[in-house]
Amino acid sequence: MSPPGDFAATRRTKVVCTIGPATAERIVALAGAGMDVARINFSHGTPESHVATARAVQRASAGAGRPLAILTDLAGPKIRLGALVGGAVELEAGRPFILRVATNGPATGDASGARVSYRRMAADVKVGDPIFLADGAAQLRVSGTDDENGVRTDVVRGGTVRSGAGVAVPAARLSSPALTTRDRADIPRAISIGATYVGLSFVRGAQDIAELRRLLGTDGPRIVAKIETRPAVESFDAILDVTDVVMIARGDLGVELPYEQVPLIQKQLVGRALARGVPTIVATQMLESMIAAPRPTRAEASDVANAVFDGTDAIMLSGETAIGAHPLEAAETAARIASLCEVEGAAYLPSGMSRPPGTDTGALAYAAVTLAATLAEIAAIACYTRTGRTARILASLRPRVPVIAFTPDPEVGSRLALINGVVPRLSVALDESDRLGRLNELLGEARLLGDGATVVLVSSTATPGSAPNLLGIQRVVVS
Repeated sequence: MSPPGDFAATRRTKVVCTIGPATAERIVALAGAGMDVARINFSHGTPESHVATARAVQRASAGAGRPLAILTDLAGPKIRLGALVGGAVELEAGRPFILRVATNGPATGDASGARVSYRRMAADVKVGDPIFLADGAAQLRVSGTDDENGVRTDVVRGGTVRSGAGVAVPAARLSSPALTTRDRADIPRAISIGATYVGLSFVRGAQDIAELRRLLGTDGPRIVAKIETRPAVESFDAILDVTDVVMIARGDLGVELPYEQVPLIQKQLVGRALARGVPTIVATQMLESMIAAPRPTRAEASDVANAVFDGTDAIMLSGETAIGAHPLEAAETAARIASLCEVEGAAYLPSGMSRPPGTDTGALAYAAVTLAATLAEIAAIACYTRTGRTARILASLRPRVPVIAFTPDPEVGSRLALINGVVPRLSVALDESDRLGRLNELLGEARLLGDGATVVLVSSTATPGSAPNLLGIQRVVVS
C-alpha cells in the first residue's frame, strides 16, 4: 500500500506473473514485488500444484489487504515436441528433420527427428509450409507428409531446441478446435480453484469465445482471448464484441506473421481494444533475458515502456517468473519501469477522453474524469460498484488520477485487479441512503489518501446492476 502522500504515483499498469517452480513457494514475496495477477498455466504442472498455487494466491491476497486475480491459462491445441536426447539438440540448416506423429518410432528424438503431440499434423500441413520450433529458434519447411510416419521437413534455419518445445504451424491449417478435449476437462478444475479469468489459447474467431462462455456459464470466470494467430487478428473486432479481455500473445503471433509486423500490430490492437473499453494484456518475452540475468537488456526495458505507452492494462511475465533465476527482480523491474513511464512519461500515455460517452454510465464517468482533469487538487476518483462495470468504464477513459473501486463482492475485486489504474478494495455493502457520504467514510477507513484530500465520488441510489446516478466532490476525513 502506498503512503497517502504518494498515492498519485500509484502504478496504473498491472503486472501478471506466471507461477512455476521458481515462485510456487514465493507467492507472498511476488505480490510484494508488484504482482497483481497470478497466472497458472495448465500446460505445465499438475492438478495438485494448480490447487496449491490458487490457495497460496488467495492467502497472499488476504495478507496483502488487496485483491489479487488468478488467470488460468488453458493449454489449447498447442503442438509440442517430445523428449529429446540429452534434453536439447542442435539443428543444422540444410539437414532433414522428421516430425513423427506415430508411436512406433523412437520415443526419444535427436537431430534427425522427434515425436510431436498432434496426431493430425500430417493431414493438416502441406508441402512448402513453414514450421517454427521454440518461438522461432529454428525454422523448418515441409518437404513431404506421410500419415503413417509423419511430416518430413528440411531445416531452413538451425538452432537449439529443447524437449517439449512448441511447434508452430500456420493456424489456418489446423483442423483441431480451439477448445480441445483436455481443455474441456480442465475447465471445471479452473472454476473449482477459484479462477478469476480463463485464458483461451489459439483463438481464431468469436465462435471460440462463445463456446467457452457456454461452458463457463454467465456467472463463471471472465474470458481472456489470446490473440496469437492470423485469423484472430483478422477477426479482432468480432472477438472484442464477445470477450472480456484480450491478450496480445506475441510469441506465437511473431511466428504466425512476419516478425517486423508485430510491434505495429500490438499498437493497433491495444488501441482498438482501448477505444472499445476492452482490457488488454501484452505478453511474451517482455524481460526474457532475466530468466538468467539479474538485469534486463535496454531493448527489453524499452519494450515494457512501449506497452505502457500503448495503453495496455497489464504486462505479463512468463518464464521470467515461472522458471527464471531472478523472478522477484523480474516482477520488480516490470513494476518499476511501468511506474516511471506513468509519472515521467505521462504526456505519452493515451487518453480516452475524446471518446463519446454513449451511455448514462459513460456520461457520468466522462463527467468524473473531466472534473479530475480540470481540477488540479483532485487526488483520486472513488466509486462503489457491485459488478465492476462503473470502475471499468472510468478506467477505460484513462483519467490522470487513480480509480479507487469499493465493492462488496470479492470476485469483482479480483477482476478489477487486472484493470489499468483501478485500486480495488473490499467493503461492506452500502444501503441506498447517503451513499456518497458512506463512500467518503470508506475512503477515510482505507487510509489510502491523506486527511483532507479532494476526491470525485461516483455511485448510485438505484437497484443492483443499474447505472450510477450520483456524482460529487468531497474531502476525505481519515479515521
